[in-house]
Amino acid sequence: MNIQMVDLRGQYHAIQREIDAAIEEVIDGTAFIRGPQVGEFEERLANYLGGTYAVGVGNGTDALQIAMMAAGIGPGDEVITTAFTFIATAETAALLGATPVFADIDPQTFNIDPASVEELITENTKAIVPVHLFGQPADMDGILDIARRHGLYVIEDNAQGIGSEYKGRKTGYIGDIGCLSFFPSKNLGCYGDGGAVLTDDDDLHRMMRMISNHGSEKKYYNEIIGVNSRLDTLQAAILHVKLRRLDEYNAARRRAAGYYNARFQECEFVTIPYHAPDRTHVYHQYTIRISEELRGGRDGLADHLKQKGVPHAIYYPVPLHQLPVFSDGKCRMGDLSETELAAREVISLPMHTELTEEQQDYIADCVIQYVG
Repeated sequence: MNIQMVDLRGQYHAIQREIDAAIEEVIDGTAFIRGPQVGEFEERLANYLGGTYAVGVGNGTDALQIAMMAAGIGPGDEVITTAFTFIATAETAALLGATPVFADIDPQTFNIDPASVEELITENTKAIVPVHLFGQPADMDGILDIARRHGLYVIEDNAQGIGSEYKGRKTGYIGDIGCLSFFPSKNLGCYGDGGAVLTDDDDLHRMMRMISNHGSEKKYYNEIIGVNSRLDTLQAAILHVKLRRLDEYNAARRRAAGYYNARFQECEFVTIPYHAPDRTHVYHQYTIRISEELRGGRDGLADHLKQKGVPHAIYYPVPLHQLPVFSDGKCRMGDLSETELAAREVISLPMHTELTEEQQDYIADCVIQYVG
């Protein structure tokens, strides 16, 4: 059986005529940089997410860096985030000379634990960066309460959570700034690199738009130090087509997650994804936990799935604080016991909009065959 971890080809074929027409329009117009489709997509994206401003940028990592630059983060500052995420979340803080500070996670949602955040705040703390991991929002009430009491920025890493909701509000505009990635495998993915920064704040919007354009509003009149980070017109046109289907795509992911859940409900050594009742999960990844009490554990299952031709992934096998890049004291941390346990137990199964029940049955059968 031919199973893909993410079936981008199947998704493209379903909307091929619209995508091809959008690309052809851009090529015919030849406005490849900052063409009209970019502004149209930014406006539609902000409207969809219930916010005011969106600025298209080159990728999700740039989005995080631009957000931190707009917040004035630099040498001597500390940024509290999670060690259970992709390195970009902390890497961008380090690039600006700030110190990443790692808080522990909630073992059910895998998201940053506000109680752990509170313990790590110092006079140098400048921002909290929650990650809406695997498509489920973090505990934003807890995070915002801490931030407001201590005068901190909240920068949402929403690379995996676009379209998810926290108490009826879409993620990305709940904090001061939201950051998106449009990497091809994301729930809303383009056909290359792309990202966006989001805010309701007039001043932050102006700063981020300038930063992304060499620090200028008017060509050749640079006001601040910036970067060159643009969402190109071709990618904006593609995203514009796919944004119209994002709710449909996320609904398909939720249905697939529900089907997996039903199959694994009675498996003793498998913990299915927890879905907090006040949040909408969009399942960027379908991630289960395999108890270390199972013979062979998670790694044994991974080997078994490989033999059966079932694609899988481990997000993330090494927490950020254990990576060589942060081994020389360039970070600070609290107790990360839940983070370290999760890194030993998690495994993600195929999850995408074209997944069939027949494919899911084969995947589930292979998992159940191993765990017993």
